[in-house]
Amino acid sequence: MSSPTTTPRRRHVLDLDDWSADELRTLLTIATQMKDVLERPVKQVPTLRGKIVVNMFWEDSTRTRSSFELAAKALSANVLSLGAKDTSVKKGESLVDTVRTVQALGADYIVMRHGQSGSPYLVAQHFRGSVINGGDGRHAHPSQALLDLFTMHERLGELADKKVVIVGDILHSRVARSNLWALTTMGAKVVVCGPPTLIGPAKYWQSTWPKVEISHSLDQAAAGADVLMALRLQHERMEGGLLPSLREYSRRFGLNATRVASANSNVIVMHPGPMNEGVEIMPDVATGPHSVIETQITNGVAMRMALFYYLATGSEQV
Repeated sequence: MSSPTTTPRRRHVLDLDDWSADELRTLLTIATQMKDVLERPVKQVPTLRGKIVVNMFWEDSTRTRSSFELAAKALSANVLSLGAKDTSVKKGESLVDTVRTVQALGADYIVMRHGQSGSPYLVAQHFRGSVINGGDGRHAHPSQALLDLFTMHERLGELADKKVVIVGDILHSRVARSNLWALTTMGAKVVVCGPPTLIGPAKYWQSTWPKVEISHSLDQAAAGADVLMALRLQHERMEGGLLPSLREYSRRFGLNATRVASANSNVIVMHPGPMNEGVEIMPDVATGPHSVIETQITNGVAMRMALFYYLATGSEQV
């Protein structure tokens, strides 16, 4: 694997709304090669040697933060991880001030997670390097959607006309939104499913994704599905009056063995994590033969390596 020499095709990864199918296929190709790297005895290549990657995570994270850190180190980058408590935010420093400080320290890439939607776009305006959105508010989580896409592609091949059911708190989910962009771009048939209070008006979704189907019955939506993806149910939704009870939600919208059995025989079960086992997904389904949840975690490192590589080279030639 040689050092990058070509002109970068993209500078930032903020969401997937303007990515073409060809670009997504390029990332899938690179991620496959990066997964091969991770299976070698020495899991490291020199692509980002001498570069500095700063993880700025203003929200708690295990999978995304550690995955990006491992991905950057596997590409030989120097990595600095910062949380809000590690900066002068508590002293009144603004996000832009923090970015200017990080830039002055020589950072080439910023990976950031923030509770405020749109914050990575602000950072991208003030940072000379590349910004990768690790999740912002309810808006977007592009790297999660890309690793989901990679996992689906590995198991199912081309996704055109495949039925993908995403069930759960769609209205508040940045994972769902970025997945909708990726999946519809690749031609998948997407069904979003959940109680009306966790989906909102159908016109809200169909004004942007007109081919997306809205369902309030998981029993109906799961029939013939190629992918069943459960989203984490946050307890504050129940406390906010959006659900009658967790038991009722689990009964109507939990991924259980019966619903999995109604899907296609080669269906895959997914979850972005962390899981509430026994609520949105049953334990026997989470660890069952159709589950690819652990594979998603593994593929997260490979896809995030692919993102860094693509930003650095603009090429699929590894």
